[in-house]
Amino acid sequence: MPNSSFPTEFLLLPFADTRELQLLHFGLFLGIYLAALLGNGLILTAVACDHRLHTPMYFFLLNLALLDLGSISTTVPKATANSLWDTTAISYAGCATQVFTLAVFVTAEFYLLTIMAYDRYIAICKPLHYGTIMASRTCVNMAAAAWGSTFLNAVLHTANTFSLPLCQGNTLDQFFCEIPQILKLSCSNAYLREVGLLVVSVCLASGCFVFLVLSYMWIFRAVLRIPSQKGRHKAFSTCLPHLAVVSLCISTAIFSYLKPPSMSSSSLNLLLAVLYSVVPPAVNPLIYSMRNQELKDAVWKLMMGCFSEAVNCLSSAYHS
Repeated sequence: MPNSSFPTEFLLLPFADTRELQLLHFGLFLGIYLAALLGNGLILTAVACDHRLHTPMYFFLLNLALLDLGSISTTVPKATANSLWDTTAISYAGCATQVFTLAVFVTAEFYLLTIMAYDRYIAICKPLHYGTIMASRTCVNMAAAAWGSTFLNAVLHTANTFSLPLCQGNTLDQFFCEIPQILKLSCSNAYLREVGLLVVSVCLASGCFVFLVLSYMWIFRAVLRIPSQKGRHKAFSTCLPHLAVVSLCISTAIFSYLKPPSMSSSSLNLLLAVLYSVVPPAVNPLIYSMRNQELKDAVWKLMMGCFSEAVNCLSSAYHS
């Protein structure tokens, strides 16, 4: 296979042609990225430091925050740097790294959301057995299985994708590297092996989706049987943030990849990519904290503690 079939770099889709709009996108993406870092960082620190949050639900939420930080850190920093420096290039190794890390974080997040649905199902439908079923060791094993399986999946997809010869240039119709866009550049029939792996992944994702739907059918059925309105409200409050996050992730991804070919355009592809890859990691902390008083109290306590420490340090420095 000639070396020209494997380019040294790829060209990503720019957000704008004018310098002013490029700088606007740089500022917007930088703001979104900092908000995601702050929100997910607060959740990570609050769950880790507050012993009242050392429960299965918050353990999985901690893992979700880690995955959100990883996924947004894979795409946004490179996009902001390209907008700032007026370039669209990404190295071959950098593109492979993006594909691998995105495959890990995005797939693991979907698996984790499925596990969180199972956690809510046990908590609401089988509350007397919750402590036994969702023991600490079980939670750790489920989280480890999600991370480990997606790591193996990412290795297979990345190795297979970047072993394909590319005959259609090196320009990607996306602002980050993703497998479908790279397959468009591959030679005729060379991509069929990777398509087979993608079909297997889609089947596994479909199984998780069916499990999510069935879990919530049983959850809503159990909640509606709760006699007191206060009990129903509390049960719904623990489920609605998770359901909102699942709906946001699935709806944007499905519309992006299953939209009719007649609706395909570079501008629409950019918008949809931002909706399913950038927006969820930034808004997930807000969704989970809005209706969760325990989490809000822990975050507020953490912020007040940090503020007090800063004031004490400044006061000590001033008096010295």
